[in-house]
Amino acid sequence: MFVPTRSPYAPDLLDGKRILITGGGTGLGRGVARHLVEHGAQVHLWGRREGVLAEAATYAAGSRPGAVHHQTVNVRDGDLVDAAMTELWAEYGPLTGVLNNAAANFIAPTESLSPRAFEAVTSTVMQGSFHTTHAAGRRWIAEGLPGSVLSTLTTWVWTGSAFVVPSAMAKAAVHAMTMSLAVEWAKYRIRLNAVAPGPIPTDYAWDVLSPTDKSAVGATQADQIPMGRMGIIEELANLTIFLLSDACQYLTGQTIAMDGGQMLAGPGTFAGLTSLTGEDWTEIRAKSTAATEAARAQRA
Repeated sequence: MFVPTRSPYAPDLLDGKRILITGGGTGLGRGVARHLVEHGAQVHLWGRREGVLAEAATYAAGSRPGAVHHQTVNVRDGDLVDAAMTELWAEYGPLTGVLNNAAANFIAPTESLSPRAFEAVTSTVMQGSFHTTHAAGRRWIAEGLPGSVLSTLTTWVWTGSAFVVPSAMAKAAVHAMTMSLAVEWAKYRIRLNAVAPGPIPTDYAWDVLSPTDKSAVGATQADQIPMGRMGIIEELANLTIFLLSDACQYLTGQTIAMDGGQMLAGPGTFAGLTSLTGEDWTEIRAKSTAATEAARAQRA
């Protein structure tokens, strides 16, 4: 039986760090935030829903009230991002790190996508990551401060993935940004890296990405991962803590896969869904709509 990973780090490893997490109200961002706080960081959460963010901030703060702050920000809008960054900088001081975690995704045959659906995913992932990175980076450069940017990607940046084309395209763009700015901003002591985790189940997102049991989907099946299990938030948190700490400041421009060997054994994509029929997709869309409405009602 797999035992959850213990932290290998000193509890004060991130003392003095001020880290922003976009998409911090739910899922991986919410889970990682608590571990950053437990290792001494002050954490700032950005998202679009006040109630969700407030609950996540309380959860992440744990036994350190006041260690987590939140702002409602739509990262798709560069002007709003810049204004929020100005407010954060003025009230709390300069950030030391940014975690680009805001994402949107859903499974669908690409031919059925509308321009609006495509934009909803790509603007959150690609434009949101750039706006946030740019807003922090400009300030670090102007003030002569070092900084670290970490982005949450997937192994689709190397393999692509059917049925999640907008997400695959957008995350590949952030992968390119990571490599490009690592070179351009190295002289300013600003590092950019990314993590590409394999399946780590979280509420709601997992329902969206695992909408049917009628076809084998490698991206969400433990039996198609060489280690035979899903990842856990503690493992992602430990890697995130290392990359946002000062432990290896020579590391930059890298996207690190953490997927139990899944990509090497065979791309962890949604290729298995090619066998679904039109009726299957109709059922999936209905299930997805119901799940979305239920989630909104629960968080209202």
